Amino acid sequence: MKPLFRKVGIFGIGLLGGSVALGLRERFLAEEVHAYDPDPRALEDALALQVVDRVHTAPGGWVGELELGVLAAPVGVLVEEGRRLAQYANPQSLWMDVGSVKGPVVKALSGVLPNFVGTHPMAGSEKAGVEAAHAGLLQNAVWVISPNHQTPDEALAQVRGLVENLGAYPLVIPPELHDRLVARISHLPYLLAIGLNRLVAQDPHHELLMFLAAGGFRDLTRVASGSPRMSRDMVVANKEALKEAVEDLRAVLLELENLLERPEALLEVAQEAKRTRDALPIVRRSLLPVMHELVVQVPDKPGQIARVSTALGEAGINIKNFEVLAIRDEGGAIRMGFATLEEREQARQILQGIGYRVR
Repeated sequence: MKPLFRKVGIFGIGLLGGSVALGLRERFLAEEVHAYDPDPRALEDALALQVVDRVHTAPGGWVGELELGVLAAPVGVLVEEGRRLAQYANPQSLWMDVGSVKGPVVKALSGVLPNFVGTHPMAGSEKAGVEAAHAGLLQNAVWVISPNHQTPDEALAQVRGLVENLGAYPLVIPPELHDRLVARISHLPYLLAIGLNRLVAQDPHHELLMFLAAGGFRDLTRVASGSPRMSRDMVVANKEALKEAVEDLRAVLLELENLLERPEALLEVAQEAKRTRDALPIVRRSLLPVMHELVVQVPDKPGQIARVSTALGEAGINIKNFEVLAIRDEGGAIRMGFATLEEREQARQILQGIGYRVR
């Protein structure tokens, strides 16, 4: 099975960039995954965790060898990074970003980077850094694709195909609409989490409040545990749409304050809120043990699952987790989890011995 891309570059190897890299590797979508990050420790961790194949401490001629470039730098420096890389990029290469703000990024980089497509996978965590990355973060996630009038149709189709092959759901919407929607379901909740924690921190009974705070408060304010600098850059970059959302929230809070005098009306609003919350889709993602995981490339032929399972069963190796990763018509991959590193390495040798490509 031929990979979609020969060489891919990830620019910014944190949680999201690392998860994209792992998805590319475990689904055999790239022959080589390269990474650049200004933080040498992040590059060291990416190599040690086998997130990427090669790392680079500076842009250079290697960028021109890439078939796909993925900008995963923080929003605050993403446009600057894209402009800097444009001088090295191959005119035939494909470029995309994974930033959480689309309007200014798509406007600035369209026509600057070759075949640029703005995107935003709606996936994340309060944890940061490449050590928290995992391919399952993207699985079953909605992945927004935001083209404009300068986006080449072929580039748009390629990015859409890549998103589907990574196990996510592509959703094509204009950049400005993306920013308005994300301001309300992502950026505004972050400001609220900051505000609620600030309310507690400034209260004269701070210590007592901290003692009384239960799981509900922790869940509601979880997003405040993310990287403050990256989150600050995110909300500032989308400040116009976010200010509009804040104004709308002020009106809603005033309405709720007035409803405190009308218990039955407040109950109706609360019931409506419950229906809205209960209707939110549950995104199920794969969280198999990373340390004892093996991914096997298989052709699109009958009996492949049985052949793999039988080979390991005859060797007395117990497969603890098993997942089929559908990729393309010509084949796919199987992800397996084992209880020990020894079993995983034994399974690797057996499967390679009967002709399978294994990661």
